[in-house]
Amino acid sequence: MRILIDPMRPKPRVIRMVGDILREGGVIVYPTDTVYGLGCRITSKKGIDKINAIKASRKPRSIMFSDIKSISKYAKVSNEVFRIMKSLLPGPYTIILPATREVPRLLQSNRKSIGVRIPDHWFCSAIIEEIDEPIITTSVPMSHERLHIDPIEIETDLGHMVDAIIDSGILPDIPSTVISLETDTIEIIRQGLGTTEIFG
Repeated sequence: MRILIDPMRPKPRVIRMVGDILREGGVIVYPTDTVYGLGCRITSKKGIDKINAIKASRKPRSIMFSDIKSISKYAKVSNEVFRIMKSLLPGPYTIILPATREVPRLLQSNRKSIGVRIPDHWFCSAIIEEIDEPIITTSVPMSHERLHIDPIEIETDLGHMVDAIIDSGILPDIPSTVISLETDTIEIIRQGLGTTEIFG
């Protein structure tokens, strides 16, 4: 099922409908401020298993939040890290942080860390507030060695494997910038859409 939305204008009816899908353990494809994401509720083992099957991988996934304050339940955030995140989020960044015990083991890396995201897109914050819990997030699987940017193509390739595709039009093909703040040293893991000039 592909659901059209206006990239600039929230639709409460759509949010309620997609919220019901997620509450029932469904998996959705949704727009972010970078590429299309694949997500489910953080507490849905059924959804996580489905995402692992779609991605053909059990690699660690990131967690998407609607605000910075919510992150501290799932990741260890020092005052300095909080200050850095406040300057970057919401925005096109994935921040790697030490995980707390609240993070399902399936989502953690071997280093017991977790990626966190707060995209600058109304749909992302609205759907998290609707279901009142974070969402597991990972990029939609690549097609022919390139990122999926067209929701119509996503529907053709993955429509039979997901419960809903939120169509916000064609998105850029540049993923988020990944930054590790696991220690006192800032490490750029992947340069993506977000600028790193603020780190010198």
